[in-house]
Amino acid sequence: MLRHVVVSRIIFRTKRATVTTQSLPNAELAVMELLWREGRLTARQILDQLYPDVARPQHGTVQRLLQRLRAKGLVVRTRDLGVNVFAPAITREDYASEQLESLANRLTQGSLVPMITRLVEDNKLTRAEIDKLRRILGE
Repeated sequence: MLRHVVVSRIIFRTKRATVTTQSLPNAELAVMELLWREGRLTARQILDQLYPDVARPQHGTVQRLLQRLRAKGLVVRTRDLGVNVFAPAITREDYASEQLESLANRLTQGSLVPMITRLVEDNKLTRAEIDKLRRILGE
């Protein structure tokens, strides 16, 4: 069930909680990319992957990023053997879908047709992607 709050924010229900998706800053998106790729990570593992060459540890920065993502409902925290483990609360596909819908609402009054048309006309889609769209539209 979708409900529009403001043009750039969408709230939807998941089994766990209400999740607010909005365009994420690059640092938060980098954390989400790690979690989508790896599934579950500790803050230390995120720190080591985000800042591998930094002389001074950025532990506080990672903690703040995780707090913000949890507040937005995008990350869940569990305890595993006394260690906090973080996992995505939303799939990459669901996040991308919500971002695309938000963009369509802002630019084309909610219609995806102008966006898809432009992608096809500008040869941004591969033949396989166009064939997939045809199959989906044919169903």
